[in-house]
Amino acid sequence: MNIEIGFVIAGLVVGFIVGMTGVGGGSLMTPILLWFGIPPTTAVGTDLLYAAFTKIGGVFVHHKKNNISWTITGWLSLGSVPAALLTLWILESIKTDISNINTIIKYSLGWALLFTSIAVLFKKKLLVFSQKHAGDKFHSESRTQNLLTVAIGVLLGSTVTLTSIGAGALGTVTLFFLYPLLPTPRLVGTEIAHAVPLTLVAGLGHASMGNLDLTLLSQLLMGSLPGIFIGSMLSGKVPDLLLRNAIAVMLFFVGYKLVF
Repeated sequence: MNIEIGFVIAGLVVGFIVGMTGVGGGSLMTPILLWFGIPPTTAVGTDLLYAAFTKIGGVFVHHKKNNISWTITGWLSLGSVPAALLTLWILESIKTDISNINTIIKYSLGWALLFTSIAVLFKKKLLVFSQKHAGDKFHSESRTQNLLTVAIGVLLGSTVTLTSIGAGALGTVTLFFLYPLLPTPRLVGTEIAHAVPLTLVAGLGHASMGNLDLTLLSQLLMGSLPGIFIGSMLSGKVPDLLLRNAIAVMLFFVGYKLVF
């Protein structure tokens, strides 16, 4: 196997950022793979399994630091995994038209990046807003909260399966609204834990359709596994505002270019 050092470095950088900030690997890695000239279907399929294996390392660290709410993870998965399976079934039924699928993925990817960049950029303001309403009625009604968590899972399941984007940034921001009293590191850890079963199911589904490059995947993992471990250890210790804003601006321009 010829090791492409560019893919290893990309994996290291993205893994580190995911571990430290909770910004989804897909929103960074998929555009990078497209920039390297990887076709959209292969980029999404490979990135989903890359995310699954990368985030297993993050789950290990966040679990040790007690940063995961397994109950919330369960409710999210209840919506996201069936939604992922349904999206895979739809993609499978139209897979004969590969150029059409690539176009759909490209535009979906662009819009997902635009929404993700806005979510990342205004995350602090959204958090302040959600904490102001932390005493609202639905926050104390567990049944309503659980149903809304499942609904968010459905949205994330379909978005992530189609574009490989949304599990981190969009998921964390939506959870801020539902669980404003949970500390940020715990929300980040919970979203990383939820991303593992979702990206694993979606990634294996894409692999069964031939949307996977194993050589590329192994090179990305060489960098990302140590990257997310180091990033997770530094989570909460390093001020990440500048990093977040730089990522948000970059994602916005990439998304804009893909859509327009």
